[in-house]
Amino acid sequence: MADPAGLTCVGAVAGGFGVQGEVRLKSFCAEPAAIAGYGPLVTEDGRSFGVRLLRPVAGAFAARLTGVESREQAEALKGTRLYAPRDRLPMLAEDEFYHADLIGLAVFDAGGARLGAVRAVLDHGAGAILEIARPGAPELLLPFTRAVVPTVDLAGGRIVADPPEAS
Repeated sequence: MADPAGLTCVGAVAGGFGVQGEVRLKSFCAEPAAIAGYGPLVTEDGRSFGVRLLRPVAGAFAARLTGVESREQAEALKGTRLYAPRDRLPMLAEDEFYHADLIGLAVFDAGGARLGAVRAVLDHGAGAILEIARPGAPELLLPFTRAVVPTVDLAGGRIVADPPEAS
């Protein structure tokens, strides 16, 4: 699902935590605790929540969202994606990109042949991987390194890639 216009997904509610209305908040930020400074955060349906982080928990934070007073309210938010206005997010270095900016970019090889389009940016801890959707073919997974992806042209809406040879 595409992010709402002008907003970037910075986290999601993974469920309730405790009995006082706390939530388990998963941050998608490079500095996970920074999510609290981008608020108030909004949902796809327009609800707005202030965020106060309470403590780290496995892979997330225990947090308070304004207006969430009970475990039932917290559990009802499970799976809710939280967005921040793009202008509240930090500027990135020249060779850094928000994942949301890469999704949908056309991908070409060095010879100009279209390989597909970026469907997802995956990062399981060993470095980012671009998942390239290819019509009529299995997806292509490319390491998001300068050697494999030498050019990212956000203004031109394209990526130039030099995929490794299949073995």
